[in-house]
Amino acid sequence: MTIPVSSTTAAPSVRLHVADMDCATCVAKIQSHLAKVDGVLAVEGSAIGRTLTVAVDPALADATTLQEQVGRLGYVARPIVEGAGPPEATGTWTGTAARIAYTSLGLFILAMLLRAVGVEPTVMDASGVTLTAPDVFLLLSALVGAWNFVPKGVRSARALVLDMNFLMTVAILGAVGIGEFVEAAAIAFLFAIAELLENHSVERARASVSALMDLAPDSARVMRNGHEVTIAADDIVRGEMLLLRPGERIAVDGVVERGASAVDESPITGESVPVDKAPGDEVFSGTINRSGFLEVRSTKAAGDSALARIIQLVEGAEALKSPTERFVDRFARYYTPLVTLAAVLVILVPWLLFGAPFDLWFVRGLTLLVIACPCALVISTPVAVVSGVTAAARNGVLIKGGTYLEAMGGVKVLALDKTGTLTVGHPRLLEVRVVDGVSEDEAIALAAAIEARSEHPVARALVDGGEERGIEPVAGVTGFEAEPGHGARALIDGVEFTVGKPDFGKLGDEQAEIVRDMASGGRTVVGLRRGGKLLAWFALADKPRPGAAAAVAGLKKAGVRSIVMLTGDSRAPAEAIAGQLGIDEVRAGLLPEEKVEAVRALEAQYGPVAMVGDGVNDGPALAAAAVGIAMGAAGSDTALETADIALMGDDLARLPYLYALSHRARGVIRQNIAAAILIKGILAIGVPLGAVSLVTAVVIGDMGVSLAVTLNAMRLARVAS
Repeated sequence: MTIPVSSTTAAPSVRLHVADMDCATCVAKIQSHLAKVDGVLAVEGSAIGRTLTVAVDPALADATTLQEQVGRLGYVARPIVEGAGPPEATGTWTGTAARIAYTSLGLFILAMLLRAVGVEPTVMDASGVTLTAPDVFLLLSALVGAWNFVPKGVRSARALVLDMNFLMTVAILGAVGIGEFVEAAAIAFLFAIAELLENHSVERARASVSALMDLAPDSARVMRNGHEVTIAADDIVRGEMLLLRPGERIAVDGVVERGASAVDESPITGESVPVDKAPGDEVFSGTINRSGFLEVRSTKAAGDSALARIIQLVEGAEALKSPTERFVDRFARYYTPLVTLAAVLVILVPWLLFGAPFDLWFVRGLTLLVIACPCALVISTPVAVVSGVTAAARNGVLIKGGTYLEAMGGVKVLALDKTGTLTVGHPRLLEVRVVDGVSEDEAIALAAAIEARSEHPVARALVDGGEERGIEPVAGVTGFEAEPGHGARALIDGVEFTVGKPDFGKLGDEQAEIVRDMASGGRTVVGLRRGGKLLAWFALADKPRPGAAAAVAGLKKAGVRSIVMLTGDSRAPAEAIAGQLGIDEVRAGLLPEEKVEAVRALEAQYGPVAMVGDGVNDGPALAAAAVGIAMGAAGSDTALETADIALMGDDLARLPYLYALSHRARGVIRQNIAAAILIKGILAIGVPLGAVSLVTAVVIGDMGVSLAVTLNAMRLARVAS
């Protein structure tokens, strides 16, 4: 979440690691406090990453100022050095907080054992207060266990913040005040253990992000001044020559200059089959050189690589809240003060108005205070978002935030561009029919010679068709001239040749019938003429991407109601491709602005629409859709910037996985919220009836719910790709 304080442009920022900022309420409390500090312009915090990013006016605030301010709330903040990860955290179960919890638990067990065997000598009997040995150990247990949160609770009270630390501090002090030593000690060590369990659960979510960081090697071998040297990956500059042996990870994005190998791109694109690489081919940071030796010229520094961008966007995904998360935040703002007020009323009303025992209703009021903490509710969604987003990133899908993860789960219609998305993006020569005076090979050689000078997709198909058949273009071509919308002409040994569309007005019935037959199935037909004499016809067509039909079938099986093709191509070839792939509807001949109108029309008809395109030509339609999905984003900064979700490779098989993951994530988020509200609601109702004890409130209302929603969220990592 980001709290803007004032408008600013290019303000410097300070990044801090806050080791014990492990829940959303902690983040909100720190953000609210820092927002009031002079020189702070905006504050962004992450409970999963335990990081704060603070935009500052350097004349008024710096890292030291921010550390001091965060320290006033009871947290320890340390600056994050650029290029280095956050400080190494002490293990959840071996750190100071864990040792305090273990000690508190040990003292509690000792006290209960003494009571069980009847060893209860009086230690103090003065001023109307009698303490036995077990009572002393229980008080020590409460005191030790409370050391993790009472100092923060006192600071929260000073800041007028009703967080869990404050509420638990009041509960323990209240229990001690009325002589309920067992409850005080139980609350202390149980809450301490609950905090450890929550921390462990959040650490598991954080570990999924760390796993992405581990994909990049720490060092690389490069050529400098004619010598092979090993340097830190962060020191690689653009233009550096990397040397890669089989089995080594690639440190930065680059282009192969020498060598050939198969590269495992699954960490970035999700593609399980290694991709053959030769000079001129792109390679990406985090991928693995599997077989041959490669020399790769870096095209980016380590901090600008595709992997670095993925990590950056995944780390920021928690900040982009979905509508459900925003609802939870609003709910929590009202829930905690209302339940706290109810706790005060539970204590006072029965005692003052009905003469009920104060001790009894005081304990019940304290129990409601424990239930009032919204930590389990607020953490339920961020953990699900981080788990889902990082699982997707490991499978070649980059989701930019919880809002898009959840929105994709509600999509019922998928709109896809044709060329380059559903198809390979360029036509191929499929058929040749000679008419008079030349053989098929001669016709191809002549057409390829003319079209070698053009960049039009049809021209490239004719040239590639010749290369595939091993046919050399004829020599002696001069006077090339393109005729946009019609074709091209050139002189070969002084004779004019043309390649272009058929003109049915000038064709006889026989030739017109041949063209119609060759054009069946949506193919494009062009003719070759010498002077005005027709020599041959060529039929060309784009072809579906491998796996496109399976992806469409998978989407329908996953629950997508309708799959629609939006294309600027003519209807015949579009419908031919759609028929091969099983697409439900075709809208052809669309200009970019007409694709936007089509997306809006689909949303009016069906509801939220996801649009899949290349991230550049389909930019307006991607922006208009509820979710914009870009294909082949690994090598495209534009696609990463413009799309809400990016498929890092060109594999449409990621789409059914994406839909299944987002649908499951949407369900998990709602399950977590419903469970947290329902359990806390039932407990709150049970408190005045005497059915819920302080210990039950801690074990179930806080520790149990937090652990349950976190473990439920972690199931997203197991969604199959």
